[in-house]
Amino acid sequence: MTAGSLYVVSTPIGHLEDLSHRAERILREVDLIVCEDTRVTRKLLSAYNIQTSMKAYHAHSSESTTYHLVELLTSGQNLALVSDAGTPLLSDPGRPLIDEAIEQGLTVIPVPGASAVLSALVGSGIPSQPFVFIGFLPRSFHAQREIIGPVASLVLTLIFYESPHRVSNTLLNLGRICGPSRKACVARELTKQYETFERGSLSELAERFESGTKGEVVIVVGPASGQAVKIQEVSLHQEAQRLIAMGMKPSEAAKTLAGVHGLPKKQAYALILKLSEKS
Repeated sequence: MTAGSLYVVSTPIGHLEDLSHRAERILREVDLIVCEDTRVTRKLLSAYNIQTSMKAYHAHSSESTTYHLVELLTSGQNLALVSDAGTPLLSDPGRPLIDEAIEQGLTVIPVPGASAVLSALVGSGIPSQPFVFIGFLPRSFHAQREIIGPVASLVLTLIFYESPHRVSNTLLNLGRICGPSRKACVARELTKQYETFERGSLSELAERFESGTKGEVVIVVGPASGQAVKIQEVSLHQEAQRLIAMGMKPSEAAKTLAGVHGLPKKQAYALILKLSEKS
């Protein structure tokens, strides 16, 4: 018996016409559509008069559900995995099913299409490569700094998803970590009727969105300039020298330095030791 294939199908992020012909055909032909929310996917299927059966598969689905779906694939059925919108797995559920299918030697076929990440990036007016997609950030500033700090001074573009009600606070925190003058763009309601691209510095955008907004939001932060990198390096050395002058133990100074600048502790400790030897 020939095993079936698992198709990872991208669906529209807003505009229904963004479903590709290939994606439409596969959604018609597979034996089962595995979706994040059947109510959301039903609207898409109804718009294209697709009658394929659906099964919910989300972040709270059990391991037994995953194994059952893999058994269907093994028995020869073809499945399509979709999220509520866009490309599956990008801050969406579905990873356990992909992992188990690959572990069992089954065929996984991506069907590309709409992506909020790429749509925001190409419409932002910010350099498109290299870039890093980080997704949703944790809520606390400390946790955000731990994630963003190590890449804040690198010459690459950063992309985030955010809730419309937290966008201003996140922009403020990004400004504290990356610098308030860093260029950025807030892309909202991508591909929909009220799609907007708000561009400016992080501090300007934080003020602009102070009262919040509506709809799905993607934040694109531009790369650090060469000058910004140099300024951060100077600030880093000055802070390290100040901590040494205060008489802190190397381990304590390194911990403080890592927390302030978002550095890996080993890197901070090496810098402290290096400057201590020179002083």
